[in-house]
Amino acid sequence: MTLTETKNAFVELGKFLSQFSLDNNTKNEAVLYNDEFYDDFISLIALSQSHNRWFIKEQVHHAVQSWAEALTEENLNKWLDRYTIEYKEPKTVGLILAGNIPLVGFHDFISVILTGNKALVKTSSNDKHLLPFLAKYLIAVNNELANRIEFTDGKLENFDAVIATGSNNTARYFEYYFKDKPAIIRKNRNSTAILTGDESKEDLVALGEDIFRYFGLGCRNVSKLYVPKDYDFKNFFEAIYEYGDIIHYEKYANNYDYNKAVFLMSNFKLLDNEFLTLKEDTSYSSPISSLFYEFYDDLEVLKEKLKAEHEQLQCVVSNGLTKDSIAFGQTQKPALWDYADNVDTISFLSKI
Repeated sequence: MTLTETKNAFVELGKFLSQFSLDNNTKNEAVLYNDEFYDDFISLIALSQSHNRWFIKEQVHHAVQSWAEALTEENLNKWLDRYTIEYKEPKTVGLILAGNIPLVGFHDFISVILTGNKALVKTSSNDKHLLPFLAKYLIAVNNELANRIEFTDGKLENFDAVIATGSNNTARYFEYYFKDKPAIIRKNRNSTAILTGDESKEDLVALGEDIFRYFGLGCRNVSKLYVPKDYDFKNFFEAIYEYGDIIHYEKYANNYDYNKAVFLMSNFKLLDNEFLTLKEDTSYSSPISSLFYEFYDDLEVLKEKLKAEHEQLQCVVSNGLTKDSIAFGQTQKPALWDYADNVDTISFLSKI
């Protein structure tokens, strides 16, 4: 099987995924294997919240559409043409996936397959249905992929390298357990935004997408704001008001009530709009339904601080204030070449 054939399989998957949107599922008769997969995928999306109560249809559809937009021939070529990928004897790469947002481990999965290797996948119990379904579709498109995809519920065995994602605590276990294997070990990271007070309403509305998409559960979700001294949060709160329906989701509302009560019992000063609390805090990692903020005096000093602490950060959002900063509203729309933790997965996999 060649790289071109593998890419073509993912292009077909992209076409399949493009049929599913929150507003209107539209069946395209030209898409391969629709008779076998189309209705079942609609059912799987509908059932996702019963498997994981955070996976409401809106969030699953967003993840599906993001991958539909990414998996085009143009994007795959733009991503992979910078590498020299040679299909040799495939190595088995163990994948230990997170389950905080739908299909969060899919990039690692496609990276392994596209580099000609075999994926030995251990899914999270929180997201154990979507990826196996998409793998079945890929195998239907090209049956040779059946030899390069395996899922396991047990202990990873007989692998040559590993990519494992978890918390800072599990990362210590991973580092010990996989110390004799080539490995990428991912830990907790958070994202932050820098505001100056000159942002437009459109900027701040888009920032709400970075905060609330997937209920803030992803490492690419903004969990902290840096604002100048005497910053007036009035415009921020007005802009994010349109996200207020999030409080009607039970799990989010429960977190809002609990975390707000904890903060208040600890006599912390809060800003609150009845669906999001803001707390002044030096930490990057805020609880669900809350956002931390910190004042800065000098933007250049702040940029040096963020540069020094880059290993704690996934994204920095701003209007171009830092090198490689991400535009408002774009954190949960990464391109194929936007690597988690800035670790080039394709380069790693090409060298094992």
